[in-house]
Amino acid sequence: MPDDLKDRVLEIVSIAKECPDNLQPLCFELLLRDYLASRQARSAPPGPPPPTREAMAPAEPDFPSDDQFRPTGETATGQQDLKAGDLHVKVRKFMERHSITLDHLNQLFFKENGEIKPLYEDLKTTRMAESQIRAALLLALLSAMKTGEFAADGEAVRSEVQQRKAYDKTNFAKNFKNSANLFEGFESYEKEAPLRLSEDGRKELAELIKELAR
Repeated sequence: MPDDLKDRVLEIVSIAKECPDNLQPLCFELLLRDYLASRQARSAPPGPPPPTREAMAPAEPDFPSDDQFRPTGETATGQQDLKAGDLHVKVRKFMERHSITLDHLNQLFFKENGEIKPLYEDLKTTRMAESQIRAALLLALLSAMKTGEFAADGEAVRSEVQQRKAYDKTNFAKNFKNSANLFEGFESYEKEAPLRLSEDGRKELAELIKELAR
């Protein structure tokens, strides 16, 4: 028996003798058991540290994101797909006549804050003259979706092809003349005169929509 244990047992015996005779055995047993338990606890390897305040804090609830409450077709920036009700009735008739779907248009345009805006970037041509005519057709479509008039502002076309680095200043007016069949009553380019699509122009527009929406 280790000396420290022997000394402690003798000490417990002397303490137990101070109790009444009938309680001495019980007192000795309880004191010895308590001492042995504390001795064992001191010799045991340390356990894991108690949890920190942060670990004991309840986890924050996983709330659904705002996107889950957004109407179908609307993005975080407020962009929305076009719906039939967004389009002028003349455009809806044009779509029926040329087998154009809303999906086609949603590949090329979107609605933001109630305004229809172009989504397309590539006109899928490297020819300046063709880029100019395609820009005019698409601007006419954008106008028609809002007003019902398939007509483009020639100066808006000029601005767009300039931004696209497809502006042929020398042949700008000539390019329209070479495609005169696409524009109703076209004889010569005039800044103030809108470029209204003819029936051929609308057919060309329908083919362009399908090509760009692929």
